[in-house]
Parts: sequence; structure tokens; C-alpha cells
Amino acid sequence: MKVFSPLTAIAVTVAALCAGAGAAYAGLGQPTPWQIGLQDAGSPVMADIIGFHTFVLVIVVAITAFVLALLITIIIRFNARANPTPSRTTHNTPLEVLWTIVPVLILVLIAIPSFRLLFTELDVPTPDLTIKATGKQWYWSYAYPDNGNFEFDSLIVPDKDLKPGQLRLLTVDNEMVVPVNKVIHVLVTGADVIHSFAVPSFGIKIDAVPGRINDTWFKATVTGLFHGQCSELCGKDHGFMPITVRVVNDADFTAWVADAKKKYASDDSAPPTMVAASAAAH
Repeated sequence: MKVFSPLTAIAVTVAALCAGAGAAYAGLGQPTPWQIGLQDAGSPVMADIIGFHTFVLVIVVAITAFVLALLITIIIRFNARANPTPSRTTHNTPLEVLWTIVPVLILVLIAIPSFRLLFTELDVPTPDLTIKATGKQWYWSYAYPDNGNFEFDSLIVPDKDLKPGQLRLLTVDNEMVVPVNKVIHVLVTGADVIHSFAVPSFGIKIDAVPGRINDTWFKATVTGLFHGQCSELCGKDHGFMPITVRVVNDADFTAWVADAKKKYASDDSAPPTMVAASAAAH
């Protein structure tokens, strides 16, 4: 079919340009103005997610181009002027078998890597560190049972207190700190209503349900700050409970743990609440 090849080439080219633009405008660990596509991968799982997304995108573009080519061909070759005596064919067995088998094969082609990716996300490797994240109205609390069982709260930093370079609505006062290239097992629960623990560059998103422990995992491959947010509507300050993970080297993590044990061990104050002034600042 003459119309098919040029349209397919154009569609694939556009898809490639979009994918390239996504890589250029998608940030690592944080959203980027005019971002196209997913955030850059900060973990092997997120790299697999991006690869699967691109794979499915190519298939979708190819199908769309094929259908468009058929429509254009029909419009040009089988309109009343070009084809005044229409065919009265009602059945074509080979064609009917083909358009049944081909979609099934496409779905199988998509299902195999999809199931493999799902298994990778759900099958937690032997962890190097376990952290418990508890969603509360409207902030997160983090506990480190493997490192002295200390716990601390992580609240949003109001606009008026932001320092140069800090991101609005994504900066917190106390960050979750983890070592690089280590398997981090995150136990997630809720203290009041359903929240959702999500960090896009790690490819993780899991509901925090009161009375239930869900779990997820990630392995950060680069150091730096990685931002996320509660991704479940949980109340009036849902948009003001960000997640910030700081990935550091082993030496810095050991030093941070030693300091955190002193800093949070004697903190017997009541859990903080999101004051109206903080929300109003946003």
C-alpha cells in the first residue's frame, strides 16, 4: 500500500522526536517546566518502566499510522466518484482470521514484558535497609528500625521559609535519607486516612492504608534529592504533604544515622499538625 509506508515513517519519526524531547525536558528527581514524558530514571525499576512505556508507544504509533493509512486509502480509492460501482463483498475469511489473530499477538507481545515488569516491582529483593513510612494528615513520618528504631516527622516548608534553589510545594524540613546503590525496603501505612507514597524517579507508588502494611522497594543509582508527593486525595491539605528522599554515599549515611539517633531519640513532643498559616502561605 503506497500510502502506508510514508505515513508510518512520519509517525515513527514524530514518536522518536517526542521521546527525545521527553529526555531533554524531563528532570531527575523532580518535575521540570514544560516537561514532556516521564521523569528520568533514578532506579533500575524506573528505567524498566520508561523502556516499557517507549515500547508500547512505538506499537501504538504503528497501529495508529496503519489505521490512518487504511482510512485515507478508502477515502481516496473507494469514494463515489472514483468507484461508482461499489463491491458487494460481505465476507473475507482470510482477512477476518487475520484481524483476529494479529491483535491477539500484539496483546501477547505487550503482556509478556508487562508481567515481567510487574513481577519486578512486587518481588522485593533482600533489603539492605528497611524504612517505615506513615502517612498522616498532612505530613509523613519515617522510622528506621534497622538503625536504632528512631522516628521523625517530615513536613512541608512554607513558601516564606524557602531558601534559594528549594522547590515550592516539594521541600520538607526533614528528608528521608538513604544510601546509594542499596536495596531500600519501604513499609507503608496510614495513621488516619488513605494516603499514597509516590516518588516518580524511583518508579514507586503504593497506598498507605490505616491498619495495613503495604510495601515497595527501590534502589537509587545516583546521589541527590528525589521528590514525590502524596498521590491519594486525603483531605484539605493533600497538596501540601510532599516526599523528599536524599540519596547519599555510605559514609555520609553512617554519619547521618549517628546524628539522627541523637536528634530524634529524645523527641517526645506531640505529633505536629499542619497549621493554617503554613497552608495559607501556599
